[in-house]
Amino acid sequence: MTNSRKSAIETVINRETIKPKIESAKVSEYFGSNVFNDAAMRHYLSEDAYMAVKAAMKDSSKISREMADAVAAGMKGWALDKGANSYTHWFQPLTGLTAEKHDMFFTPTIEGKGIEKFGGDALVQQEPDASSFPSGGIRATFEARGYTAWDPGSPAFIMKIGDGKTLCIPTIFISYTGESLDYKAPLLKASHFLEQAALPVIHLFDKDATKVSATLGWEQEYFLVDQALFNQRPDLLFAGRTLLGAAPQKGQQFEDHYFGSIPERVYAYMLDLETECHKLGIPLRTRHNEVAPAQFECAPMFEEVNVAVDHNSLLMDLMERIARRHKLRVLLHEKPFAGVNGSGKHNNWSLSTDTGKNLLSPGKTPKTNLLFLTFFVNVLKAVNEYSDLLRASIASANNDHRLGANEAPPAIISVFIGSYMTDVLNEIEKRVAKGKYDELTNANLKLDIHNKIPDVMLDNTDRNRTSPFAFTGNKFEFRAVGSSANCAQPMTIMNAIMGKQLLSFKTEVDKLIKDGETKEGAIMRVLRKYITESKNVLFEGDGYSEAWEKEAQSRGLNNVKTTPYALDFYKTKKAREVLIDTGIYSERELAARIEILYHTYVLKIDNEANILADIAVNQIIPAGVNYMNTLSANIKGLKESGLPASAVKAQKEILTALAEHVNAIKTEVDKMMVAKEKAHHSKSNDIASKAYCDKVKPLLDGIREHLDKLENLVDDNMWPLPKYREMLFIR
Repeated sequence: MTNSRKSAIETVINRETIKPKIESAKVSEYFGSNVFNDAAMRHYLSEDAYMAVKAAMKDSSKISREMADAVAAGMKGWALDKGANSYTHWFQPLTGLTAEKHDMFFTPTIEGKGIEKFGGDALVQQEPDASSFPSGGIRATFEARGYTAWDPGSPAFIMKIGDGKTLCIPTIFISYTGESLDYKAPLLKASHFLEQAALPVIHLFDKDATKVSATLGWEQEYFLVDQALFNQRPDLLFAGRTLLGAAPQKGQQFEDHYFGSIPERVYAYMLDLETECHKLGIPLRTRHNEVAPAQFECAPMFEEVNVAVDHNSLLMDLMERIARRHKLRVLLHEKPFAGVNGSGKHNNWSLSTDTGKNLLSPGKTPKTNLLFLTFFVNVLKAVNEYSDLLRASIASANNDHRLGANEAPPAIISVFIGSYMTDVLNEIEKRVAKGKYDELTNANLKLDIHNKIPDVMLDNTDRNRTSPFAFTGNKFEFRAVGSSANCAQPMTIMNAIMGKQLLSFKTEVDKLIKDGETKEGAIMRVLRKYITESKNVLFEGDGYSEAWEKEAQSRGLNNVKTTPYALDFYKTKKAREVLIDTGIYSERELAARIEILYHTYVLKIDNEANILADIAVNQIIPAGVNYMNTLSANIKGLKESGLPASAVKAQKEILTALAEHVNAIKTEVDKMMVAKEKAHHSKSNDIASKAYCDKVKPLLDGIREHLDKLENLVDDNMWPLPKYREMLFIR
């Protein structure tokens, strides 16, 4: 075994569990302690300033500069009392990571002393350099100016790094010319659009509701690897996934890791992560082992979608930082290890009103049930109409390794609603077709299915792990989102298509009422029409099966398995109607985002090709040649000793196989580099991304096949890289 690999394994074996820093057994005693939450605002703000912030949070009311000064003063006082001496506008550029530029509260005075200063100007707006962030051509390198603007809807928080503390202010990020350069600004626009579309529909049932919000509960899957092994794998270090690696003798086939006992080091890490999350107001509640060895999951309570997205972005940063404290590294890549399950980030989406209604939860009265059916069926209609946009929203080079590849969910967007709700919709369709509206809107909603809709409780739908979009009782679970993704993009699209659909629904209902139909009758007639029109996207079976691929094709559903082709859906007429005509993106903003996504794909595959070529030529081929030399010397020695040819038969066969794989690796690497260079010089990122997808990426897989076979042939003591068995199973 090579010295570096051997040393890394010994380090892992001798690791001691780092004791977690537990604040208290009662999370309630410190939850939100580092958040400028309602309690902190009441304590540090004047009544007027407090009411101004609350109004901005509720209905996006503009905060005056005078009030901004008052809020800044209170926020500064809170931060200083917490031990923070600096602040930053915390934002989410299109890099997929969070960003921040820190400034000190301290300002020198002319007397040679100093004061702590933080005013409304600094709170509301800052000017970070925008030239080096992805802009899709909106900003040139010499055009550096960009702005971050305070989002009062997401509370400020204090981030502790080592002994330092910084006040973090969630913001949007825009260019000097006003275009959004982040994930948050379009999400806020889409949420507002959805609210404006949903309220008139809600008022058909509930006149008291004044606000509707999309809610999100994400589930974050991830892998943990010891940092000593991680540092010996250049592919993990630079690409986030293993570009080579033979399958271990034991993988996940025994299904013994899922929900099993959490390893001690991992448990300590989880406790530390949860403590830091709780102090920052992230309501984590669930932890468990996932399906693949070394894979885990955490999940919070539901929150308003903007705050939930911020919390997930913050969580991913915390996961990385706290893992290093425990001598671990977090892998958020969607497929870090071949042959075992990859990682997703299931987005559980719903809608709620300020009157306390979850619009996707069946209620106990006829009106509430009809309200539920209205929003439930409109979701189905929206997904049926805009499934291609949902597919585009979760497209990435990383996620391609999950979708339509080795595991669920497939690249075909379909909806699972369960047998009970299927029966309910079929009965509605049948009754309304006969004009029997009264039977569907009376006191008991007599659908003759089991008994009545109010009994549709949380567990009246099964769970279908193969469905990318599933109804799970009081929410829809968008399972196709990748583990490293920013939740904002799929949630922007989900909010946008739902808002667009609700506008159409209200228009159709109003027309029927104007023509003399009763309100309930009009609603039921439109719902029946939508149920019929949405059947194509409903699927209750095995999404893994080849039979489903064939059936989906016959239904006209797209099965786009790779990112460059999925991104083309953003260029369609439907995409423009949903994203540009509604004001969520300007034409320039949408074009820029598409360009960024194509370019990001190019960079990902190009990076992986370079990394694989380096590992293959500089580490694996030399290991193969060294073992070939050892075998050659052995064969020569045995022959010289006078043994018969049969005594060296096995050695010769291994030697021949080694030579074939070494030669094939070098040949395929050279071929890949030529293809990469050709793709790199394509006329546009659109064309380049498809060239990398079709011409370069398959060559990576071909090279890997030879590398993995070589791993199974080369003397274990000569293999330079930590193997799957070590990374996945040594704790």
